[in-house]
Amino acid sequence: MAKQKFPVTAATRALKAARVAHTPHLYEYVERGGTAASSAALGVDEHRVIKTLIFQTDAGDPLVVLMHGDRAVSAKELARHLAVKTVEPCDPAVAERHSGYQVGGTSPFGLRKPLPVYVEASILDLPQVYVNGGKRGFLVQLDPQAFVQALGAQPVAVAR
Repeated sequence: MAKQKFPVTAATRALKAARVAHTPHLYEYVERGGTAASSAALGVDEHRVIKTLIFQTDAGDPLVVLMHGDRAVSAKELARHLAVKTVEPCDPAVAERHSGYQVGGTSPFGLRKPLPVYVEASILDLPQVYVNGGKRGFLVQLDPQAFVQALGAQPVAVAR
């Protein structure tokens, strides 16, 4: 049996540089399938598949929010936490400019430019999670503490 080849992305290079142990997983990407499609393809609970979302404040400052695949971000709670008037998801083209990744393949690791990262606090209670590896159809499995240790992610309670 031939050894499976996994993509080398900015995310996998960043994970390697930060010495974050991770396991790569490829799956058949489904346009607009989201975490429901990726969790089904890998046979894992959607709650453990983490979305990487690019938001911006009312001042236009970008930030990253890591959220359970089966949950949504309360923009009102996030704005309250950040002490700003409002936050909203970035338009896909803007998100791609900030992150350097194509929407559907956005990873919190290896971003084009450093952005503040916020992680839903309950994610940190899970033993292992799956997050995008920097390409559509490619997730990496890792300990969620890597979000805090390698990215300096700040825990928040903004799930709805």
